[in-house]
Amino acid sequence: LRRLLRSGRRASSVAPGKFERVSTGGIIRSALAIAVGLLGIIVPLLPGTLLVYAAIAVWAVVERNPVSWAVLAAVTLVIGVSLLVKYLWPARRMRAAEVGGVSLGAGAVLGVIGFFVIPVVGLVVGFVLGVYLAELVHRHDQRRAWASTVHAVKGAALSVGVELAGGLIATAAWVVGLLLTQ
Repeated sequence: LRRLLRSGRRASSVAPGKFERVSTGGIIRSALAIAVGLLGIIVPLLPGTLLVYAAIAVWAVVERNPVSWAVLAAVTLVIGVSLLVKYLWPARRMRAAEVGGVSLGAGAVLGVIGFFVIPVVGLVVGFVLGVYLAELVHRHDQRRAWASTVHAVKGAALSVGVELAGGLIATAAWVVGLLLTQ
């Protein structure tokens, strides 16, 4: 990975006490990986947050200076907190709205099926349909089933929003670190 990011520079070419810098090509590769990761948060095809974190971690390891380590520490904290909040906050709201775990599971299963049946929007359509049908079976009332479905969709959107915010803050920290090290 270091070779790929340094684009052929050898570690021995750096004078003692000096820090290596990631090449322009390496920075571009890191930026592309981060962009794909951010896209993966919105369209859950790829492990978005993991990709953002991995790109920043590789940059920090190759850069090997105090600023890059500080950026990696900050990014680790930001992404860790965002992942924790991503799961706790929406789950708490859905529990308060009495949306059951079985309904969310049905939404997830139909969301995956919908993803393959209807390209692009099938994941959302399948999730909504799955939650609605499970809540309808559970509650026997269309109005209450739809209200629960709306809460589940809001919870899922909140979860994606929190994860995206964490990814964007991590990206901003990387950009600041990048500017400080260049």
